Amino acid sequence: MRNSGPLAFIRSLWRIVSRKPQTPATLKDNDLLRVILRRRTVRRFARRDIPDDIFSVILEAGRVAPSTVNLQTWSFATFTPATWRDTFGSGLPFKGSRAVIILGDTHRARQVLDVFPYSPLIEYTTAVMNASLAAMNMNIAAEALGVSSVMLSDTGRSGILDAGYLKQTLNLPRCVVPLMTIIFGYAAGGYPPMPPKQAMDQVAFAGAYREADTAAMEDWLMQLQAGYKAMRPNSSFETQVAHYRSKMEQAEADLHDMVFYEETNTS
Repeated sequence: MRNSGPLAFIRSLWRIVSRKPQTPATLKDNDLLRVILRRRTVRRFARRDIPDDIFSVILEAGRVAPSTVNLQTWSFATFTPATWRDTFGSGLPFKGSRAVIILGDTHRARQVLDVFPYSPLIEYTTAVMNASLAAMNMNIAAEALGVSSVMLSDTGRSGILDAGYLKQTLNLPRCVVPLMTIIFGYAAGGYPPMPPKQAMDQVAFAGAYREADTAAMEDWLMQLQAGYKAMRPNSSFETQVAHYRSKMEQAEADLHDMVFYEETNTS
């Protein structure tokens, strides 16, 4: 691992705040590209309600997302601050205005189609893939309407690391798996800088798979660690990873029961 002293920390922070998405000059005025490339995760929201018409079109963007054979293997559990508190006994994370729990859902299609003879990994992967496309559609639609968002996998027991808890709390039937929660609201203050992203030449290649450059990956990790520390001075990236690890064993067991449901029911 490269030097991680104070100078390396400052250098990493400078690279975070100075880097911008790369857009060809010929496309810099494209409105949709600007929306997509401008989007940032926001964790501080103003005390301002999202109007019903705006929230409804954010949901509509999810509903019309592309999916495998148009199976639409998703469903969306929606919440206001009041209904979230009634359900979970706490306030909406980051004081957001609305929340949507994204569910990978093949249960609905199974009511009319026998499209998934017991093939749990294909079924689960298809549900995750499609529901994630719907989730991203919602994020982009929100951004286009001036509404910010944050996608959660753990905060407030709201994501896949608490799948068993959410299954019980939301009374989810078989073949419905909670994936993430999206919190929506109007950003309080300015947008954060773009978080560290791996370089294009590390993630895109022609033809056969190509391993990433180790030095480039180490540099990316140093930026992740520096950015996390700057945002949360009393914590660290390693502490957050350790917290995730502490929940993974139970989450893995809960997800196994949900995904391999026939094995669970016959054991």
